[in-house]
Amino acid sequence: MAATKLTPAFGQKAAPSSASEQRLDYASVSDLRALLDARKISASELFEHAVGRIEALDSRINAVVVRDFERAKAAAREADAALARGERRLLLGIPMTVKEAFNIGGLQTTWGFPSGRGWRAAEDAVAVTRLKAAGAVILGKTNLATAMADWQSFNEIYGTTKNPWDLTRTPGGSSGGSAAALAAGYVPLELGSDISGSLRVPAHLCGVFAHKPTSNLVPQRGHAPPHSQALATDLTNGLGVCGPMARTGADLSAALDILAGPDEQEATAYRLVLPPARHETLKDFRVLVLDSHPLLPVAGEIGAALDQLASRLAKAGANVARSSSLVPDLAESARLHTRMVRNFGAFGRPPEFFKKIQENVATLKPDDDSLKAWRMRAPLLSHHEMMAAEIARARLRQQWAALFREFDVVLCPPFAVLAFPHDQKPDQEDRTIDIDGEMHPYLSLIVWATLATPPGLPATVMPIGRSKAGLPIGVQIIGPLFEDRTPLAFAQLLEREHGGFARPPEIPL
Repeated sequence: MAATKLTPAFGQKAAPSSASEQRLDYASVSDLRALLDARKISASELFEHAVGRIEALDSRINAVVVRDFERAKAAAREADAALARGERRLLLGIPMTVKEAFNIGGLQTTWGFPSGRGWRAAEDAVAVTRLKAAGAVILGKTNLATAMADWQSFNEIYGTTKNPWDLTRTPGGSSGGSAAALAAGYVPLELGSDISGSLRVPAHLCGVFAHKPTSNLVPQRGHAPPHSQALATDLTNGLGVCGPMARTGADLSAALDILAGPDEQEATAYRLVLPPARHETLKDFRVLVLDSHPLLPVAGEIGAALDQLASRLAKAGANVARSSSLVPDLAESARLHTRMVRNFGAFGRPPEFFKKIQENVATLKPDDDSLKAWRMRAPLLSHHEMMAAEIARARLRQQWAALFREFDVVLCPPFAVLAFPHDQKPDQEDRTIDIDGEMHPYLSLIVWATLATPPGLPATVMPIGRSKAGLPIGVQIIGPLFEDRTPLAFAQLLEREHGGFARPPEIPL
């Protein structure tokens, strides 16, 4: 079957008809769905095309690090047989990859830990099972940061993933391989996860879309470290989430529909009914724009892009505000997030680790309220202190609920910087980040993730422009709790009116 003309990637002019293969690279799920359902291309042809592009380019990018091409080829053939029988499912025959942290039966899961080398999961994660049930042809798994604890994606097992926009720079982390695979035109859909920006940061740095769902909206069973049992229990208590990544807002929204809903172990008692988006046109939205954080400056080009977006929205008739007394204390949110995430990250460490932490904490002044101080103290927090942190999260949710009675979405940066050069110093405390010529602690980059994570709010990231050097710039769209359709709808409207994904320069072979 020969491929037919496709809708060009958003922001790009249509390629000549002789470039049908090139247009397949950046086709959306809906483009491919239409071709498959019309029998103008086969799932097997889509599989061959995706594999061909991965094999041609990934020696330079290193995004797809666990490959399952033989089983994917068989799945594509099964999809073709189902299509011939008249079956229609949203992802039937669509090739995709998923983050390495998700279990796929028979494949290696390491989380980048050397101790995980060779460990193979017995069964699929719940999210993977749902994608396969929708017909997805899963080609393999994409690279991530060790322990999913970095805004870069490198580890001892798989090496370094590079940003398709500039191979000298990081694609972000920890879902960096996922974002790179989308930006490089390998697949139209990805599955990632996020606790401190791990979906949102790579989307911003690679110029793609991502959605951090409301806490616990997507089951995490099977998103588990190597050698561990896949349990329905969320050890992060809703701080960590699983969510989709794509190149269009519509694909992102459709993927969430597939992924969301109670774990099958709970589905006998619960059903998911998400409320519709609050509005259907941009001019009806009440928008709050936050472009500065008390603990870290934002790169000027990111602030300028957000300012230009706010001006365009105001001209389109939206009610745009630049400040509000209802905004929670952003510095305290960052400190709260740091305490909780660092405490969670220390779980299971040996006694000598905690002895060293105690020695370091003893050097701190009692009134030191810096993020670094809380990074140091967090592993030692007592159960009572963690309970107090949970109460603080509940208060945050109340504050945000009050804010969302006055506003529909909050726009802010996903991250304080653009894609930056690879920096692999083993101790992240030793790293610094350049923000408009001034050096700042690398780990302070956490701050923009801490608006949505502690209260569990949904947040969609999408591209809104490029820097003078041609690097992507994104916006984070935060919505009300359990109203995921509102930031997703806003992103689609923004994409339609003001642009979205643009393909990076072709990677030289």
